[in-house]
Amino acid sequence: MPRKAKSIPGPSRLSKILLQLNKAPKPNLVGLKSLKLTLAAKNDHFGARHFLKEDMPRIRYTNPNLNIEVNRLPKAKEETWKPEMMLEFRNGKTQTLNLDKKWSWNIFKDLMEAAGGTSWARWKAEREAAGLPIVEGAPPNPSPFASSSPKPEKTGAAAVLP
Repeated sequence: MPRKAKSIPGPSRLSKILLQLNKAPKPNLVGLKSLKLTLAAKNDHFGARHFLKEDMPRIRYTNPNLNIEVNRLPKAKEETWKPEMMLEFRNGKTQTLNLDKKWSWNIFKDLMEAAGGTSWARWKAEREAAGLPIVEGAPPNPSPFASSSPKPEKTGAAAVLP
């Protein structure tokens, strides 16, 4: 009877989680005392909800002493309030970020602009110099030397048909 071939197991669930928590850029929020996020519990504020799911665990992991409060409030279709993030700094200053109609990567970028410190400035400069998007999911920065061709008015089958 032949021996059973030993297979190398793939990455464990824990290693995948740690990869996600430690991915660059690290959300090290310098001088931030507390963060309060207010958004709809469901059916609205999609960018803020995605930010909460994807980026908030990374923020908590990197900043264990940061006071984070999340308010998921019920919202009826008739109501028209907007999601917001309130930042309170150690020096007593507060700042409110409007999250309405923003993608999660844009919310992350705004948060890092407000409280990212020198490590964020360094990361941003490196990415811009390389012509890469500043954060994952963002559209890439166009090169000033890239030729921009005019976009056709019609695309697909409409461009071919008279």
